[in-house]
Amino acid sequence: MATVEECQQALEEFSARMAESGTAREHRLERSLSCHVTDLDVTFFAWLRNGRIEDITTESPNGKAQIRLALRSDDLMALVRGDLNFASAWAKGQVKLEAGMMDMLRLRSLF
Repeated sequence: MATVEECQQALEEFSARMAESGTAREHRLERSLSCHVTDLDVTFFAWLRNGRIEDITTESPNGKAQIRLALRSDDLMALVRGDLNFASAWAKGQVKLEAGMMDMLRLRSLF
């Protein structure tokens, strides 16, 4: 099991890779994001904008995030390393994703 700090670092690394690829920028995504790490019972909140994940915090903002992920810490680490395929993890229930249909279609290219 990864620590809270390792999970936050993994999200920051994923953000850097997103910025390098430019994929999120191409889709012009600007959405609030939450990532609940179930085994640590911690939720990270952030903004997906400018082609990266910004302002990552564990302090809850007002309202529900537009894109909501839930997964175990080890699965988050494996996704960021590229050892776990997002689509198959989602199909198996390892990763839960709640978002609007258009956002889901756009997000599939990020993972």
